[in-house]
Amino acid sequence: MAPSPMGEFFDLKATIGGRHQHAVVTEIAASLRSLSVDGVDLIEEYPPGARPPFCAGWVLVPWPNRVADGLWSYEGVPQQLEITEPGGSNALHGLLTESPYRVAARTPGAITLAARIRAQTGYPFDLETSVHYELTADGIRVSHTIRNAGARSAPVGVGAHPFLRLGSVPSENLSLCIDADTHIEIDDRLIPTGITTEVTGTRHDFRSGQLLRDVALDDAWADVRSSGSGGSTHFLEAPDGSQVRLHMDDSFRYLQAFTTRQFPTERGMVTAVALEPMTAPANALNSGEGLRWLQPAEEWHLSWGIDHWRP
Repeated sequence: MAPSPMGEFFDLKATIGGRHQHAVVTEIAASLRSLSVDGVDLIEEYPPGARPPFCAGWVLVPWPNRVADGLWSYEGVPQQLEITEPGGSNALHGLLTESPYRVAARTPGAITLAARIRAQTGYPFDLETSVHYELTADGIRVSHTIRNAGARSAPVGVGAHPFLRLGSVPSENLSLCIDADTHIEIDDRLIPTGITTEVTGTRHDFRSGQLLRDVALDDAWADVRSSGSGGSTHFLEAPDGSQVRLHMDDSFRYLQAFTTRQFPTERGMVTAVALEPMTAPANALNSGEGLRWLQPAEEWHLSWGIDHWRP
């Protein structure tokens, strides 16, 4: 059998609170490949042996989304990143999307994967990164640790790219709720223009939900609204009121939503939606918006998660 383009697969299984949880994580890009609770699939899974379509499941570090022309400046010195989105002439989704992570710790229901970013052309900083996946009663919690292993402050952003699903309910029949007050305006290369608009009264107001069959998205929101327990929650809801929820802690202040009608699965092409937690929007290495500057030896801890909620 040919090796998987995503390297080794790691199975996580648990029974917590009377519910049964199962997830698969990949070695390359520390990607979340599948997740189910009591047999209800919460992640859209692509066929075995295939590369992840549309960046499905990737961990995005040290920047999420795009850097325009791969070009930015550090202390007045131009930095040129590799162009990894040729169609848009952008540097896309960070530096670890093709990298194998090593297993730092593992139990039946949890795994910690680690990878190093070394100073390189376009990003002259050393970072130690890890991703901890842990099954919970209703889904999974994903915790990131970023440590500056270099001698100067480093700009960092973190994101993830899960495609959510709610069991056998066709995505067209799900309602999408994004609990955010402003929409980030972009140009034809998906780079922010510097303008954000209030969503009230616009087609970008998803706070009360919109049916997925009626929308096509590759959009970002800011000013996500914090819940009473901290962080924010966004979800897909089925006609019976059940939900697959994305929870983000307060480090994740931005959300990207992307829809496609051509997501390949073993059951054929389906409509799918990615809800992407981001600590910074696209082009943050240029705008500075949302960037976290880590001092030498400083660590940053942040988390998000997915769960299944039933009325």
